[in-house]
Amino acid sequence: MVTTVPNSTDETKIALSPWQLFWRRLKRRRIAMIGGVVLIFLYAVAIFAGFIAPYDYQRLDENRFFHPPIWPKLQNFHFVVPRYEQLPGDFVYRQVPDDTKPLHFFVHGDKYKLFGCIPASVHLFGSDDDHPVYLFGTDQFGRDVFSRLLYGSQISLSIGVIGILLSFSFGMMIGGIAGYFAGATDTIIMRVCELIMSIPALYLIISLRATFPPSMGSAQIYAMIIIILSFIGWASMARVIRGMTLSLREQQFILAARTLGQSHLKIIMRHILPNTFSYVIVAATLSIPYYILGEVVLSFLGVGIQEPSASWGLMLNAAQNTEYMKNYPWLLAPGAAIFVTVLAFNFLGDGLRDAADTKSL
Repeated sequence: MVTTVPNSTDETKIALSPWQLFWRRLKRRRIAMIGGVVLIFLYAVAIFAGFIAPYDYQRLDENRFFHPPIWPKLQNFHFVVPRYEQLPGDFVYRQVPDDTKPLHFFVHGDKYKLFGCIPASVHLFGSDDDHPVYLFGTDQFGRDVFSRLLYGSQISLSIGVIGILLSFSFGMMIGGIAGYFAGATDTIIMRVCELIMSIPALYLIISLRATFPPSMGSAQIYAMIIIILSFIGWASMARVIRGMTLSLREQQFILAARTLGQSHLKIIMRHILPNTFSYVIVAATLSIPYYILGEVVLSFLGVGIQEPSASWGLMLNAAQNTEYMKNYPWLLAPGAAIFVTVLAFNFLGDGLRDAADTKSL
């Protein structure tokens, strides 16, 4: 389908494809565009977490437990880092007057792997050990909250994307097969979907997690969480795609493909499923926050990512202690990151849904 619109400078007409019309409607929704920009920023930070973070997520500072945030100050046109000393009492710190060191950029520090495979040790900024840069303070073990927040974003944000790719790909394929063949195939597949959807998701996740052996590492737990979340999420997608396929299978272009002798698999993959992409993109954007929150809940309950690895849910374990929340509010930084991420996905998802509506302006 091609739509023509008049040009404001002359009376010539410009042909617009459905995707161009979709993009044109999306650009008019500023909240959705803001959400998209925020998500691009968050995922870019997650990709370059090792470079941006001044310290390794496992680095311990035994002299600075529960240290408040330390922010560089502008002095004589360059940034300096103040030094703090601990006072007698429960983790009380005071800035030392006239004791600062310059903040350096592109410094060598803790080793990490860029993109997960390239060994590197250069960090965006840093200072000496006596003048650490703890932008969000430290936790109960003396670890930099800002660095752990960045490393944790790699797990929390990637689980949503990978989980959606797995569950939606499987759900689209199963739903397409059920709707295309109909009959007994459709009945069996839909009953299986209803069985999976009837199981309480949270209890299923916790029950399956309890079967993991205690010796499993964080990487294996990460993979198993993705598999569990994908197993739960594919059924609802399959039901929707099945309904769309039932209406598409009788369209003339599908009948023409059958007449030309194309195989059933080719018809499903090349003709039916591509016509569901507009819905799938919107649904995926709106569903990713639930996968992120699924990991957060598991880690928060202590059955997800384990120490010493970092994830937003694991870092929020400190929020269970009311004393921590009262005296060390910077430990709630992962909660703010989760809030911003979920809100950005919802803004973008709502905008995509409106842009996909052909009746919208």
